Amino acid sequence: MAAQHGGLYQDKALQGYISQVGEQIVKKSAASGSPYPFEFYLLSDPRTVNAFALPGGQIFLTLAMLRRLNSEAQLAGVLGHEIGHVVGRHGAEHLAKQKLGVALVNAVGIAASDDAQSGRQAALLAQAINQMVSLKYGREDELESDRLGFRFMTQAGYNPRGIVELMQVLNSIRQGGQPPEFFSFLRSYAPQRTCAA
Repeated sequence: MAAQHGGLYQDKALQGYISQVGEQIVKKSAASGSPYPFEFYLLSDPRTVNAFALPGGQIFLTLAMLRRLNSEAQLAGVLGHEIGHVVGRHGAEHLAKQKLGVALVNAVGIAASDDAQSGRQAALLAQAINQMVSLKYGREDELESDRLGFRFMTQAGYNPRGIVELMQVLNSIRQGGQPPEFFSFLRSYAPQRTCAA
């Protein structure tokens, strides 16, 4: 994953800062009860505004995302959201669904293999169903990660205003052209969530 985003950023002090904020969120929140060994990384990618988490607890933030942030509370909002994905087991569940979907596609294709045309149509239908299921759960996962991330960052003592400011930053990026990959579902609910915060 690091290689796809230009590798790790070579500033040890900045890497340490990202880790410090992330570890503080984990240590001082309910996330500390999770079994995951969290690790936090800054990636060198100066163009892609993104953050993501892998199922084992590795959390990545791009340099482009970091450059858009104006406070430690905003950084805590980003990291809290990604910690929420790990604690919610969203990545692990997504991988399991993908394996189930691939098995479904293969099973349908094999079952209908007597007629090549029917087999292809059945496999396409199974793929479409698998994608719809993944999209549905993706939205639910984002909302759960929002709730968990907010809880984790505030338990760690960060100002909840950081989430509101983060949403404003992400909305300004979206209005400027290409929307950021990060919080793709959350952004569509930013006005409602801003009012609720």
